[in-house]
Amino acid sequence: MLDTNVLLSGLATHGLCESVLSLAFRDHQVVASEYILDEVQRHLVGKFQVAPEKVMRAVTLLRSQVEIVEPADVPTDACDDKDDLPVLGTAMVGKVECLVTGDQGLLKLGSYEGISICSPRAFYDRIRTDN
Repeated sequence: MLDTNVLLSGLATHGLCESVLSLAFRDHQVVASEYILDEVQRHLVGKFQVAPEKVMRAVTLLRSQVEIVEPADVPTDACDDKDDLPVLGTAMVGKVECLVTGDQGLLKLGSYEGISICSPRAFYDRIRTDN
């Protein structure tokens, strides 16, 4: 699973996250939720100043490429940032092996309910080593 910050970086910039997106979509089933897609849409328009019609096309494409799940309820003490609870809930329902994120609060967890939480660099290096 790719967290919002990884999706945003992969869509809006060139570099590591772009490669992570490409490899993830090529070699793995990617899981997301409407919560994550809504965050992507909101931040592409707000922070990245992408034209709304381009954002809609990008989110529509993402929606067609991912498995959409409804996030599980996660206890409020699972992490420091309540905005990360639906991210963890999405990973749980999606039964993902790995949550890829640049969020330091999530990264410091290391894992949650058996789900590995790793940086884009760690995920990329692991994929490249496995192939």
